[in-house]
Amino acid sequence: MLERYQRRTARLDRQVKAVVKELAGRAGSRLLAILAMGLSRHTALRALLRIPLPTGRTPRVIGVDDFALRRRHRYATVVIDAETHERIEVLPDRTADTLQAWLRAHPGVEVVCRDGSATYAEAIRRALPDAVQVADRWHLRHNLCEAALSEVKAHSACWAGVLDAPIYDGPRAQTTQQHWHQVHDLLDQGVGLLECARRLQLSLNTVKRYARADRPERMLRVPKYRASLVDPYREHLRKRRAEDPGVAIVHLFDEIKALGYEGCLNLLHKYINQGRADADRSHISPRRLARMRQCGGERHEAEAASHRAHGRRQPDLGRGEDPHLRGRHPG
Repeated sequence: MLERYQRRTARLDRQVKAVVKELAGRAGSRLLAILAMGLSRHTALRALLRIPLPTGRTPRVIGVDDFALRRRHRYATVVIDAETHERIEVLPDRTADTLQAWLRAHPGVEVVCRDGSATYAEAIRRALPDAVQVADRWHLRHNLCEAALSEVKAHSACWAGVLDAPIYDGPRAQTTQQHWHQVHDLLDQGVGLLECARRLQLSLNTVKRYARADRPERMLRVPKYRASLVDPYREHLRKRRAEDPGVAIVHLFDEIKALGYEGCLNLLHKYINQGRADADRSHISPRRLARMRQCGGERHEAEAASHRAHGRRQPDLGRGEDPHLRGRHPG
């Protein structure tokens, strides 16, 4: 009933430890007082410190991820049991050597669930060459959404024609096509990506993006315009410019000003120079269209058609990593 040199029975001591394990010092002391087991917060903390740590065990399936101790400055790695969702260890950094040392000290891990970090992949391959690496659900879904979005963006020239949306055809589009031809000409000659970037004075990531596109049209994008004060007067501007293509912008400004336009002349200049007065702007952004493709949304398509028919702006509701990842989750 009573251990040596103790003033509490074994059962009372177990009850005290159960409370302080969940609530620690101050909160545990307050609850113990309500339960007629009055203890100070200092005694509650001493009881907590006397609880032995659980014996370490090596789980079969673990999850590895990094988190910020100080954003953009210091990061750490957390290791959890992917089956029980219990935290196993917190490593001081997110380097491959630290994780590799921990994995070698804990043999028996069969499956590792992680994100797309190449650092973690290398550490797992070196420490546990026979372990199966899997991607967690969030990154699977995120990568799928990003892949669908990039594919929709790459086909801007296709769906823009259906939606009567303008494609960039000015100096920017010409420069894009010129860079695409330059990059692929150098690649056909056997020049590496880094050397292409040096010769063309482009960043390496930009050269990679051009190299991944099989034709220059996949690099063109539909312009994404926000709602403008000029939008309610687009039809009037179209009509006037169709009647008199040489009409001065100042005259158009005075006309729509009389109709209630509250913007400035520079905004009208920019609006007309972008071609928004002569062609419908994109009513569906690539992100919105990607959502429609993923959801198989007949309702979304009907809603988009309704917005186009009534001339309203369609709202934008939306927001490949390591090749060794397998598309499944241990849970």
